Order: sequence, then C-alpha cells, then structure tokens
Amino acid sequence: MRFKLPTRLVLAFSALAFLSSASLAVVETVSPLQPTAVQSQTAKMIVKQLEQEHYVNLKLDDKTSSLLLDTYLKTLDPGKLFFLQTDIDEFQRLRSQLDDELKKGELSAGFVIYNRYHKRLTERLNKTIGELPQMVKNFDFAADEELELDREDAKWPANAREADDLWRKQIKNRVLSLKLSGKEEKDSLELLLKRYANQLSRVEQSTSEDVFQYYMNALASIYDPHTDYFSPRISENFQINMSLKLEGIGAVLQSDDEYTKVVRLVPAGPADKNGQLHPSDRIIAVAEGKNGEFKDVIGWRLDDVVDLIRGPKGTFVRLQVIPAVSQSEEVRKTITIERNEVKLEEQSAQKKMIQVYRDGRVVKVGVISIPAFYLDFEALRRGDPDFRSSTRDTERLMKELLADGAEGIIIDLRDNGGGSLAEANALTGLFIESGPTVQIRFANAWVKREGKRRSSDFYDGPLAVLINRMSASASEIFAGAIQDYQRGVVIGNQSFGKGTVQSINPLQHGQLKITESKFYRISGESTQHNGVIPDIEFPAIYDKELVGESTLDNALPWDTIAPVYHHTYFDINSELPRLRKEHRKRVSENPDFRFLSEQLEQMDEFRNVKKLSLNEELRRKQRDERRKLQLTIENKRRVAKGLEPLAKLDEDDEEAETKDSEEGENKKDEPDPLLVEASHILVDSMPVFAKSQVAKAAR
Repeated sequence: MRFKLPTRLVLAFSALAFLSSASLAVVETVSPLQPTAVQSQTAKMIVKQLEQEHYVNLKLDDKTSSLLLDTYLKTLDPGKLFFLQTDIDEFQRLRSQLDDELKKGELSAGFVIYNRYHKRLTERLNKTIGELPQMVKNFDFAADEELELDREDAKWPANAREADDLWRKQIKNRVLSLKLSGKEEKDSLELLLKRYANQLSRVEQSTSEDVFQYYMNALASIYDPHTDYFSPRISENFQINMSLKLEGIGAVLQSDDEYTKVVRLVPAGPADKNGQLHPSDRIIAVAEGKNGEFKDVIGWRLDDVVDLIRGPKGTFVRLQVIPAVSQSEEVRKTITIERNEVKLEEQSAQKKMIQVYRDGRVVKVGVISIPAFYLDFEALRRGDPDFRSSTRDTERLMKELLADGAEGIIIDLRDNGGGSLAEANALTGLFIESGPTVQIRFANAWVKREGKRRSSDFYDGPLAVLINRMSASASEIFAGAIQDYQRGVVIGNQSFGKGTVQSINPLQHGQLKITESKFYRISGESTQHNGVIPDIEFPAIYDKELVGESTLDNALPWDTIAPVYHHTYFDINSELPRLRKEHRKRVSENPDFRFLSEQLEQMDEFRNVKKLSLNEELRRKQRDERRKLQLTIENKRRVAKGLEPLAKLDEDDEEAETKDSEEGENKKDEPDPLLVEASHILVDSMPVFAKSQVAKAAR
C-alpha cells in the first residue's frame, strides 16, 4: 500500500463498462474522482517535455503505453493485495491506448484505474475492521503456513476468496510478529484495529490532485527514477519543502509500500550523530518525548509521519524501527533522538590526524571529511572574499595538517551525497596540475568537458579517497577523476551510481523535474548505475541490494563515450596486488573487520529468504537461532578487543534503549576501524608516491 498523498472521498461504484471507443468508463453510485481542465492541459505539457527534453530519446507510443499501465498498477498496488485478476483483465484493453489519450490530455483511464483501486482498498479495510476480532481469535499458529515475502512476480488474486486468504496471511503474520515481540492478543487486536481505522480515514480523503500526481509520476518514472512531477502543493517553495523534511532529526524519508523508509541521513545531523538510525530502516511508530505514547504510523502518509517527527530544537522524539535486514515486525528497536538544527559549521569539511605505527616510528596521516560539496553562492555573488566552499575549506585544512606533520592525506567522502559540480571540479584541482575532470553528455549528444584549465600549485603527495555506497554524484566525479589520473588510491565500497543531472521545469500546474544530461569520467566510463569501484574494497555496511541507483526501477544504464586524453601521475595500478595482499593479511586479524564480514554473511542469508513461516514454534526457533548467532559474532569481536563478553543481546526495552543510546553517543569517540585501515593502506602505498617523485626530480 502506498499512502504518499492526501486523500478525501469514499467511492462506491459498480463494475467498469467499456465505451465504443474502448476507453473505460464507470457505472457509479457516487461520483468518482474526475480530472480537471488544468490537469488535462498540464498532462499535454508533460508529455511534450518528456519527449523533447529528456535525456532518453523515448517516444510515447504503444510500447511505452504498455509499460505505463504496468508501472501505474505497480505504483498503486505493489504487493498485489487489492486488485483482482478480473480488474487487471479489464484494464488490458487500455494497454495500447494510454499514449494516444495522454497526448490529447485525456486522463480518464488513469482516474478509472485509481477509482477501482480505491474501491478495492476501502472495501478491504472496512471488511478487515469488521472481521478482525473473530479472525484473530481463530488464528492457528501451529499450522504449517507460509507468507510469500516478495510478490513482485506473483499473480494477482484470481477472485475475492483468493484475495481474502492472501490478506488473512498478511494479518496473521502481523499478529504473530506482535506476539513474538511480547504483545498480548488483546493489545495486538487494539493496535491493528487502530492502524486500519487510521488508514481508512486517510484513504477516505482522496482528491483528484492525488490521482493526477500518481498517474503523472508513473509516466515520468518510465523515463528514469529521478524524473518526477511536483504538484503545486509540493513544488511551492520547493527548497523550503526539502529543508523541512530534514528538520528535526536530519533524515530524508520516503514512502515504501505502507512503511516510511529512511533514504539517507544528513551529515552531522541529530540522527547521524546518534548513530542508531540507518538507510533502509523502516519507521513503524513515533512517540513525542522520552515518555510519550507511541503512535503506529504504518500506512500513514509521508507528510503526516514527517510532521510527527519534526519538532523544536532541544526536544526529544522516539522512533520504533524495523532494521533494514529484518523480514518481519517482531525484530524492532527503539531509538531516542534529540531534535536539533544542523549547523553549517558541522556540515563543512573537518580534519583529524591519525597515527600509524610502522617500522618503529609514527607516521601521521591527515584526514579531511567532506560531508557535501557545498558553495555559498550568495556570498560569492556579493563578492565576499571569504565565501565558504568545500574546496577552500579543504585547502585550508590540508595546509594545517601538512604543517602539523602529516605525510599523507585521506579525503573521506563516505555518505557524501554530492552537491555542487563546480566544487567537485575545483576540489580535484587541488590534487592535479591541470586537465579535465568530468564529461557531461546532453540529450542531443553534445559533450561538455569540465576541469582545471590553468596550471597552478597542487598537493602532489600520498593521497587516498574513502567512499561508500552513499557516496553519490559529485563524490563519484571526484573519486573517479582521482582514480583515472592514478593520483591516489580509492578505498571503500562501490559508490551509489547516480550519474545523471536534473533540471526543474515550470508547468501550467506544478513543476517537472527532468533528467537532462549524464556524467562520464575522463576515461569515458559513466558513473551512472555502476558508480565507482574502489581499488581496495571494504566490507559493505550498506546492503547494495537495498541501497543505490541499481536498486531503482528504470535506472539509466552504464555505458561509455570517447575518453579524454590525460596523463597519469603515479603507477598505482601496478602496485594494487601488493596493497590488496597486505590489506587482506591485516584485516584477517582485525576483530572489527571479521565482525563486519560475519554480519554481511547473515544479511545475505536474510535476503535469500523468500517465504516467512506463520508457525509460531518454528518462528521462535528461527529467532532464537538468529539471536544466538548474533551474540556469538558480537562476543568474538569483544573478546578479541579485550572486552567482557555479553550474556545476552535481548534486554528489556528500557535497558536496551538506554544502552543503544549511550553506544550511539560514544560512537564518535571510538576509533573508526575503516578509517584506521584506510590510513594503513595509504602508508603501504607511500613508496609508490616516493618512487614517482624521485623520478620526477631526476628529470
């Protein structure tokens, strides 16, 4: 279920009837939602802009019409829980007509499909609320039943009886999950009744604007996942709306079926500092303050959930979340976060010095963490000579580190989601004498090249770049350029893979965010989809099956264009086998790396589970085995680090929440094992840089 938008009207109508034109119409008992004239005009503008201005040369024809139908149905009912196969069969007559209708601004088909979905959904929720007490009473948790977890390739329910059984299993799983988490049957029933009543209340507020946004976004998403239609409500004060979503705890959220999912954390924001909330976690309940009552938010609209989480600086909010790797609701944790503003100075580049003991001496490695590629455009326009930018701050910090004895520099771009393209180019210019840094290809095949045009001073010493799955866009341009020039060692995880550029186009009614160009490295390889592959890979903290461009529907593919001539600074590639060998030997004895690797193996096991048992005894056994394995892995790490092993992982909620909160607060004071190992790799690579510098001096 997706409840992303406001809704307002309960509909009840009979079966669909077909007009002679083969378009669908509705025989109704209450007036269904209908498109407006301005929406019709806007639809024609959207079609025109997509066909003429989008990077992908994709015409709206019978083929894309067919894809639009499937996409729209998936958008409305991704779990295939509400539409019946008879509904889908009726909609097949539209498969080759949507393109012709949209070009004329006709939206009736999109509204008819939504109205049928609305009817099925309200019927289901009303029936569930009426039958839930008896249904819960009759559940047999000793029966050997299973719930299919991923229904993307499943068939639609053939009839109402099949749909009832599918929904019964969904509810049975929820009741069992609540039971395994310690809730009594009475409390579980009360929670679920309240949940479904809340969902029904929100569904009963549909407007034609909601339907139009669903339909236009289904159309836009056919082109690529970053092309979107913004309704007037969303597009008004677009920048303000974006910042409001970050207000409070510093997390970007999105709707994911009936859940609210964490997309990313704002660097240096309250949630990031807390250390307990992670991308792809699902928020299921929100409570105000340290002692407030939790409100179940499953099935809520995204903006309603955001309103609950937001609040004044200095106040607290508590979240109940299902961790990203968990398959059911019984695995949950409670997080307390103090709301705060994200301070500009905390989002700017920061430095630290790491000491590596090698061959009887201390080698100092300077680290500069850059959370975003920022530039104070307003101060720059005013002519302020002290305007802030990521490049200027990095240059200042690097000089300070080198003056303090740093023998090498690490640029830490983990969780850096991008920002100013000009800053990515300028930052690269701190480490190369001159030359191109990125190629930008537009829809008309014209390629623009950006880079450092004039030779100037630059840092030519040992360099490493640290990236992870959340490093995106401008981060990938910088890391890719450093790798292509063999200017430094790129370390970490495969990056996000967002290699496209969007612009905001005004419409008669709202705005269209449209993909207009694509990034390419100077090697000719795109950063799109595949991202940047590091020279030396670390265990992946973020699951790349859940996070990254490759996980998005209709993501543009990786491809290549002609490379740009460029020289290389060091012969790093020939030394990579040695660096990897030394890295593997070191981390094989590192308890933190072994812990990460074993956790990843567990995640793979969870991801491969396709069905969930509804047998209580089996589920308890599986849960206990999972906890026992987690305890074993954690205690192996603790013993190897000289810490006292734990007797158990599961504690009462209050103890666990307090312990997790304390661990999150102390996280920033502990050595970062990934950063420490990156420093060791940089020290391993120093002979490569020294050799090239000696040869350069001899010339």
